[in-house]
Amino acid sequence: MTAPALDLDLLRTFVAIADHTSFAEAGRSLSRTQASVTQHMQRLEQQVGVALLRKQGRHKSLTDAGRQLLRHARQMLALNDEALAGLRHDSLSGVLRIGSPHDIADTILPPLLSHIARSAPNLRLEIDVGRSPFLMDDLQRGKIDMVISTRTAPGLEGFALRASPVWWICAAHYQHLPGEPLPLVLVDEPSLYRKLALEALEQAGIAWRQTYLASNLIGVKAAVRAGLGITARSQEMVGPDMRVLGQSDGLPALPDVTYHLWVRANSANPLVRQAYAMVRASVGVGV
Repeated sequence: MTAPALDLDLLRTFVAIADHTSFAEAGRSLSRTQASVTQHMQRLEQQVGVALLRKQGRHKSLTDAGRQLLRHARQMLALNDEALAGLRHDSLSGVLRIGSPHDIADTILPPLLSHIARSAPNLRLEIDVGRSPFLMDDLQRGKIDMVISTRTAPGLEGFALRASPVWWICAAHYQHLPGEPLPLVLVDEPSLYRKLALEALEQAGIAWRQTYLASNLIGVKAAVRAGLGITARSQEMVGPDMRVLGQSDGLPALPDVTYHLWVRANSANPLVRQAYAMVRASVGVGV
Protein backbone atom coordinates (compact mmCIF):
# COMPACT_ATOMS: atom_id res chain seq x y z
CA MET A 1 0.00 0.00 0.00
CA THR A 2 1.43 3.38 -1.05
CA ALA A 3 1.88 5.93 1.77
CA PRO A 4 0.12 9.28 1.23
CA ALA A 5 2.37 12.09 -0.02
CA LEU A 6 3.02 15.09 2.20
CA ASP A 7 1.74 18.39 0.82
CA LEU A 8 4.63 20.84 0.35
CA ASP A 9 2.37 23.86 0.89
CA LEU A 10 1.35 22.46 4.27
CA LEU A 11 4.99 21.77 5.13
CA ARG A 12 5.95 25.35 4.20
CA THR A 13 3.28 26.65 6.57
CA PHE A 14 4.52 24.28 9.29
CA VAL A 15 8.12 25.51 8.89
CA ALA A 16 6.94 29.14 9.04
CA ILE A 17 5.11 28.45 12.32
CA ALA A 18 8.22 26.77 13.75
CA ASP A 19 10.35 29.76 12.72
CA HIS A 20 7.95 32.46 13.97
CA THR A 21 6.37 30.53 16.92
CA SER A 22 2.90 31.94 16.20
CA PHE A 23 0.18 31.42 13.62
CA ALA A 24 -0.26 35.18 13.12
CA GLU A 25 3.43 35.83 12.38
CA ALA A 26 3.64 32.75 10.16
CA GLY A 27 0.63 34.00 8.22
CA ARG A 28 2.21 37.42 7.71
CA SER A 29 5.45 35.85 6.47
CA LEU A 30 3.51 33.76 3.93
CA SER A 31 0.91 36.43 3.07
CA ARG A 32 -1.82 34.12 4.39
CA THR A 33 -4.62 34.74 6.85
CA GLN A 34 -4.37 33.26 10.33
CA ALA A 35 -7.43 31.12 9.53
CA SER A 36 -5.66 29.70 6.47
CA VAL A 37 -2.58 28.85 8.58
CA THR A 38 -4.80 27.09 11.12
CA GLN A 39 -6.49 25.06 8.36
CA HIS A 40 -3.09 24.07 6.93
CA MET A 41 -1.94 22.78 10.31
CA GLN A 42 -5.16 20.85 10.89
CA ARG A 43 -4.79 19.17 7.49
CA LEU A 44 -1.09 18.38 8.08
CA GLU A 45 -1.76 16.81 11.50
CA GLN A 46 -4.55 14.76 9.93
CA GLN A 47 -2.10 13.55 7.26
CA VAL A 48 0.62 12.49 9.73
CA GLY A 49 -1.79 11.31 12.44
CA VAL A 50 0.02 12.93 15.38
CA ALA A 51 0.10 16.32 17.10
CA LEU A 52 2.95 18.51 15.83
CA LEU A 53 2.47 21.62 17.97
CA ARG A 54 1.53 22.44 21.53
CA LYS A 55 0.47 25.79 22.99
CA GLN A 56 3.05 27.47 25.21
CA GLY A 57 1.70 30.78 26.50
CA ARG A 58 0.90 32.95 23.48
CA HIS A 59 3.28 30.98 21.27
CA LYS A 60 3.49 27.53 19.71
CA SER A 61 6.19 24.97 20.48
CA LEU A 62 7.00 21.71 18.70
CA THR A 63 6.16 18.29 20.04
CA ASP A 64 8.74 15.52 19.70
CA ALA A 65 7.00 14.44 16.49
CA GLY A 66 6.99 18.06 15.32
CA ARG A 67 10.76 18.38 15.80
CA GLN A 68 11.28 15.16 13.86
CA LEU A 69 9.08 16.30 10.98
CA LEU A 70 10.66 19.78 10.92
CA ARG A 71 14.06 18.33 9.93
CA HIS A 72 12.50 16.42 7.05
CA ALA A 73 10.27 19.35 6.03
CA ARG A 74 13.24 21.71 5.66
CA GLN A 75 15.09 19.14 3.54
CA MET A 76 12.05 18.49 1.33
CA LEU A 77 11.37 22.20 0.75
CA ALA A 78 15.04 22.89 0.02
CA LEU A 79 15.15 20.06 -2.54
CA ASN A 80 11.91 21.26 -4.13
CA ASP A 81 13.11 24.85 -4.42
CA GLU A 82 16.52 23.78 -5.71
CA ALA A 83 14.92 21.59 -8.38
CA LEU A 84 12.61 24.38 -9.55
CA ALA A 85 15.46 26.89 -9.58
CA GLY A 86 17.61 24.50 -11.63
CA LEU A 87 14.90 24.10 -14.26
CA ARG A 88 14.62 27.87 -14.59
CA HIS A 89 18.32 28.57 -15.07
CA ASP A 90 18.13 28.55 -18.83
CA SER A 91 14.83 30.43 -19.13
CA LEU A 92 15.59 33.22 -16.65
CA SER A 93 17.83 35.56 -18.61
CA GLY A 94 17.65 39.29 -19.12
CA VAL A 95 17.67 42.33 -16.83
CA LEU A 96 15.91 42.43 -13.46
CA ARG A 97 15.71 45.87 -11.82
CA ILE A 98 15.38 45.86 -8.01
CA GLY A 99 14.88 48.86 -5.73
CA SER A 100 15.96 48.98 -2.09
CA PRO A 101 15.91 51.68 0.61
CA HIS A 102 19.24 52.69 2.15
CA ASP A 103 18.24 51.20 5.53
CA ILE A 104 18.54 47.59 4.45
CA ALA A 105 21.06 47.82 1.59
CA ASP A 106 23.63 46.14 3.88
CA THR A 107 21.30 43.65 5.60
CA ILE A 108 18.21 42.32 3.80
CA LEU A 109 19.30 43.14 0.23
CA PRO A 110 22.60 41.17 -0.04
CA PRO A 111 21.21 37.69 0.81
CA LEU A 112 18.26 38.34 -1.50
CA LEU A 113 20.60 39.23 -4.38
CA SER A 114 22.84 36.28 -3.57
CA HIS A 115 19.91 33.87 -3.76
CA ILE A 116 18.74 35.29 -7.09
CA ALA A 117 22.27 35.11 -8.51
CA ARG A 118 22.67 31.47 -7.43
CA SER A 119 19.25 30.41 -8.68
CA ALA A 120 19.32 32.34 -11.97
CA PRO A 121 22.94 33.05 -12.95
CA ASN A 122 21.93 34.31 -16.40
CA LEU A 123 20.00 37.23 -14.95
CA ARG A 124 21.67 40.64 -14.96
CA LEU A 125 20.70 42.56 -11.83
CA GLU A 126 20.38 46.34 -11.74
CA ILE A 127 20.05 47.80 -8.23
CA ASP A 128 18.56 51.19 -7.37
CA VAL A 129 19.14 52.26 -3.75
CA GLY A 130 17.07 55.26 -2.69
CA ARG A 131 14.20 56.49 -0.55
CA SER A 132 11.31 54.08 -0.18
CA PRO A 133 8.42 56.36 -1.29
CA PHE A 134 10.22 57.35 -4.49
CA LEU A 135 11.17 53.73 -5.24
CA MET A 136 7.51 52.79 -4.88
CA ASP A 137 6.62 55.51 -7.39
CA ASP A 138 9.21 54.10 -9.81
CA LEU A 139 7.72 50.61 -9.37
CA GLN A 140 4.23 51.89 -10.22
CA ARG A 141 5.61 53.61 -13.33
CA GLY A 142 7.47 50.48 -14.44
CA LYS A 143 10.96 51.99 -14.09
CA ILE A 144 11.94 49.13 -11.77
CA ASP A 145 10.59 45.58 -11.49
CA MET A 146 10.64 44.85 -7.74
CA VAL A 147 11.02 46.92 -4.58
CA ILE A 148 11.86 46.08 -0.97
CA SER A 149 9.80 48.48 1.15
CA THR A 150 7.84 48.95 4.37
CA ARG A 151 5.17 50.78 2.36
CA THR A 152 2.24 49.48 0.38
CA ALA A 153 0.12 50.75 -2.50
CA PRO A 154 -2.89 49.64 -4.55
CA GLY A 155 -2.20 47.28 -7.43
CA LEU A 156 0.88 45.63 -5.87
CA GLU A 157 1.55 42.00 -5.00
CA GLY A 158 4.07 41.12 -2.32
CA PHE A 159 5.14 39.11 0.70
CA ALA A 160 6.96 39.78 3.96
CA LEU A 161 10.73 39.38 4.08
CA ARG A 162 11.43 40.47 7.66
CA ALA A 163 9.86 42.33 10.58
CA SER A 164 12.22 44.85 12.16
CA PRO A 165 11.94 46.78 15.45
CA VAL A 166 12.04 50.58 15.32
CA TRP A 167 14.27 52.25 17.92
CA TRP A 168 15.22 55.69 19.16
CA ILE A 169 18.84 56.02 18.00
CA CYS A 170 21.51 58.52 19.01
CA ALA A 171 25.32 58.84 18.94
CA ALA A 172 27.26 56.78 21.45
CA HIS A 173 28.52 60.01 23.07
CA TYR A 174 25.11 61.74 23.07
CA GLN A 175 23.91 63.05 26.45
CA HIS A 176 20.18 62.52 26.83
CA LEU A 177 18.36 65.09 28.99
CA PRO A 178 14.94 63.78 30.09
CA GLY A 179 12.43 66.56 30.64
CA GLU A 180 13.90 68.78 27.94
CA PRO A 181 12.22 69.03 24.50
CA LEU A 182 13.52 66.05 22.55
CA PRO A 183 15.97 67.16 19.81
CA LEU A 184 14.97 65.26 16.68
CA VAL A 185 16.90 64.47 13.53
CA LEU A 186 14.21 64.05 10.87
CA VAL A 187 13.99 63.25 7.18
CA ASP A 188 11.70 65.40 5.04
CA GLU A 189 8.30 64.22 3.89
CA PRO A 190 7.11 61.68 2.93
CA SER A 191 8.61 59.52 5.70
CA LEU A 192 7.14 56.58 7.61
CA TYR A 193 9.70 56.92 10.40
CA ARG A 194 8.98 60.62 10.84
CA LYS A 195 5.27 59.76 11.16
CA LEU A 196 5.91 56.98 13.69
CA ALA A 197 8.18 59.19 15.81
CA LEU A 198 5.89 62.22 15.95
CA GLU A 199 2.76 60.14 16.62
CA ALA A 200 4.47 58.29 19.49
CA LEU A 201 5.73 61.53 21.07
CA GLU A 202 2.34 63.21 20.72
CA GLN A 203 0.54 60.26 22.35
CA ALA A 204 3.10 60.26 25.20
CA GLY A 205 2.84 64.03 25.66
CA ILE A 206 6.57 64.55 25.08
CA ALA A 207 7.72 67.90 23.72
CA TRP A 208 10.18 67.88 20.82
CA ARG A 209 12.12 70.23 18.55
CA GLN A 210 13.66 69.67 15.14
CA THR A 211 17.44 70.11 15.20
CA TYR A 212 18.23 68.76 11.73
CA LEU A 213 16.27 68.01 8.56
CA ALA A 214 17.76 65.64 5.98
CA SER A 215 16.65 64.64 2.50
CA ASN A 216 17.92 61.04 2.84
CA LEU A 217 19.28 58.48 5.30
CA ILE A 218 22.89 59.47 4.67
CA GLY A 219 22.14 62.94 6.07
CA VAL A 220 20.25 61.44 9.02
CA LYS A 221 23.22 59.22 9.91
CA ALA A 222 25.66 62.11 9.68
CA ALA A 223 23.58 64.29 11.99
CA VAL A 224 23.06 61.49 14.52
CA ARG A 225 26.76 60.61 14.54
CA ALA A 226 27.57 64.29 15.10
CA GLY A 227 25.42 64.23 18.24
CA LEU A 228 22.87 66.72 16.89
CA GLY A 229 19.91 64.75 18.20
CA ILE A 230 17.87 61.56 18.20
CA THR A 231 16.11 59.80 15.34
CA ALA A 232 13.63 56.93 15.00
CA ARG A 233 14.72 54.25 12.54
CA SER A 234 14.69 50.48 12.19
CA GLN A 235 17.41 48.46 13.90
CA GLU A 236 19.32 48.19 10.62
CA MET A 237 20.65 51.74 11.05
CA VAL A 238 22.41 51.14 14.37
CA GLY A 239 26.20 51.21 14.03
CA PRO A 240 29.08 50.77 16.50
CA ASP A 241 29.21 54.55 17.09
CA MET A 242 25.52 54.71 18.06
CA ARG A 243 23.32 53.58 20.94
CA VAL A 244 19.63 52.95 21.53
CA LEU A 245 17.37 54.85 23.93
CA GLY A 246 14.17 53.32 25.29
CA GLN A 247 11.44 53.43 27.86
CA SER A 248 13.95 53.51 30.71
CA ASP A 249 15.09 56.84 29.24
CA GLY A 250 11.53 58.17 29.24
CA LEU A 251 10.85 57.55 25.55
CA PRO A 252 7.77 55.74 24.21
CA ALA A 253 7.92 52.35 22.50
CA LEU A 254 7.74 52.39 18.72
CA PRO A 255 5.91 49.85 16.52
CA ASP A 256 7.79 47.34 14.39
CA VAL A 257 7.92 47.72 10.63
CA THR A 258 7.80 44.89 8.09
CA TYR A 259 9.88 44.91 4.92
CA HIS A 260 8.06 43.39 1.94
CA LEU A 261 9.15 42.51 -1.57
CA TRP A 262 6.66 44.16 -3.93
CA VAL A 263 5.96 43.63 -7.62
CA ARG A 264 3.25 45.10 -9.83
CA ALA A 265 0.34 42.65 -9.79
CA ASN A 266 -0.45 43.32 -13.45
CA SER A 267 3.11 42.99 -14.73
CA ALA A 268 3.04 41.26 -18.10
CA ASN A 269 6.80 40.64 -18.16
CA PRO A 270 7.25 36.85 -17.79
CA LEU A 271 10.82 37.37 -16.54
CA VAL A 272 9.60 39.47 -13.63
CA ARG A 273 6.83 37.01 -12.77
CA GLN A 274 9.22 34.03 -12.83
CA ALA A 275 11.86 35.80 -10.75
CA TYR A 276 9.25 36.93 -8.22
CA ALA A 277 7.84 33.41 -7.90
CA MET A 278 11.35 32.00 -7.47
CA VAL A 279 12.19 34.43 -4.65
CA ARG A 280 8.85 33.92 -2.94
CA ALA A 281 9.36 30.14 -2.96
CA SER A 282 12.74 30.62 -1.28
CA VAL A 283 11.48 32.53 1.79
CA GLY A 284 12.58 30.67 4.90
CA VAL A 285 15.23 28.78 2.91
CA GLY A 286 17.91 31.45 2.65
CA VAL A 287 16.48 34.93 2.25
